[in-house]
Formats: sequence, structure tokens, C-alpha cells
Amino acid sequence: MTESKLQGRTGKTETTQALTETRNPRTIYIDRVSTRDAVKLFISEDQAIYKAVEACSEPIAQAVELIVSAFKKGGRLIYLGAGTSGRLGVLDASECPPTFGVEPDMVMGIIAGGYQALNNAAEGAEDIVSAGRADLIEVNFCKDDVLVGITASGTTPYVVGGIDYARSIGAHTVLLTCNPYGDLPRTDILINPAVGPEVITGSTRLKSGTACKMVLNMLSSISMIRIGKVFENLMIDMKATNAKLRRRALRIVMEGGQVPNYLAEAKLQEADGDVKLAILLARTDFTVEQAKLKLKQAEGVLYKAIGDIDHE
Repeated sequence: MTESKLQGRTGKTETTQALTETRNPRTIYIDRVSTRDAVKLFISEDQAIYKAVEACSEPIAQAVELIVSAFKKGGRLIYLGAGTSGRLGVLDASECPPTFGVEPDMVMGIIAGGYQALNNAAEGAEDIVSAGRADLIEVNFCKDDVLVGITASGTTPYVVGGIDYARSIGAHTVLLTCNPYGDLPRTDILINPAVGPEVITGSTRLKSGTACKMVLNMLSSISMIRIGKVFENLMIDMKATNAKLRRRALRIVMEGGQVPNYLAEAKLQEADGDVKLAILLARTDFTVEQAKLKLKQAEGVLYKAIGDIDHE
């Protein structure tokens, strides 16, 4: 069995057995079953992921509240990870600008070894404790930001180093791991979906990766909902940068504004392509300037600008 080793802060080497590194007794002979049985084994194992994530609903909600508070102060959400964990953070961060219309640095993903590690494994980079600190300094990480360290084992030195640095400057920290064992770094919030041993021993891109992806989806998406990037269940700050997205923007204005195609198109033109503003114009008698002022007074939350507080 593989053991994860971390050079402890005391200088001693601590050795812990990560749950993600243990063998799965249910899949020991997966190399000799039929293709269809292998598919069934994967599906069976993946059924544990939902329950593991569901058990973390409270710390996930607490993390969202920290992130929202940071956003409102002008802070950022920074993901830090190595290997699969780092790639998941970069992926989630990269989806935020097109989906929610935010600036690229509002949610950032940092991966050990740099962006070349997205396509080419840089496994050795995760062992450098000081690199986590250095990469955060490189992006001007500050106390108003929130750091989410992503590491399936919970002990990746690169991530631990980043968390220690974030704590040292007074920033809030979250650890996303899938290991209920071991000497985990101290953070404000621990999100720890225990998905159990992987189908293939140690391959944390499987159940652990899926669980982490689910959590990251919620952290970024619910945070964006809370700061007004969504109306009802419509993404209203999207950027319509191609034909497909322009059609999507039109449909969103039709749905959110409760108007037919031709009126939605007119309101989008009046709003200079701003989906949120176009919906507000469609739902009220405001002029463009009045609508902009109302949105500002409502801190960008559309249902408050409309005056729909029934579901607050």
C-alpha cells in the first residue's frame, strides 16, 4: 500500500494512511471481470459519492458564506491544488467568467507546477511546501481573499504550505479533502466527503475527484447566486460572446422578463446586451437610467430591484 508522507512543521516526517490509498475489497478482481461487470462496479462505487457529499452540506454552506462575504469586500476565491485536485480547481474557476460574467481574477485556480501541469503531469511539484506560499504571493493573495485548498489525501505539502501562508496573513481557509484520517492542516472550515477507497487504488481522479467537483460546483455557483448573478434559476450576468450564447441570452430575457421573442430582443438592444438590465426593463416601466439605479440600490440582486420579495 502507498503511504502519504508529509514533512511536519516540527521537522519530523509524519506518515499517515490516507483512505484514498487503501485497497477497495469490492474491486480487487476488476481486471478479470467482463466489460459490463466493470461498468456496474464503477456505478455501484459511485453511488457512495452523493451520500458523502450530502453529509458535508453544513460545512459547504459555511464555506459559501465565507466566500460571499469575501466577494462583498472585494476579495477573491482562490483554489489551490496539485494534480487532479489542481485541475479541478482551475476548471471550476475558468467557468465562472463565461457563466457569471465576473472578472477572470475573481475566482482563480492555482495548480502545482503551473499551467503546464494541466496537460503534463508535474507530480513532483506537489512535494514542495514553499511553492504553495510562493504561488499565492505571485497572485497577490491577501487577507480579504478565501483560500480553498483541494487535496484528496488532505496532506499534500504544496497545499498545506499554501494554507499555512493564508492563515499567517489572516485570510480565511477551507480544506476540501476526502480523507477522514491523518494529520490534516488547521483551517476555518473542513469539507471532508469520505467516499471510501477508489475503484483503482490511489486513483483519486475517480470517486474523490467526482466528489470534489460536486463541492466546487456548489461553492462557486451558490456564491454567485448569493451576490445576484442568478435570477430565479437563470444566469443573468452571462456574456453573449457568440451566436449560441446570444440565442441563450434572448431565451433568458424571454423567460425572466416574461415577454415574447420580439420584446425580449428589443429590451436587449435597449440594455446594450445586458441580460439582467433587459429583464428588469421587461418586467417594469423603468427607463434604462432608472433601472440601472434600481439595480445599484438592490446591490445587483434582480428580484429585489423588481420588488419580488415573495421568496426571499
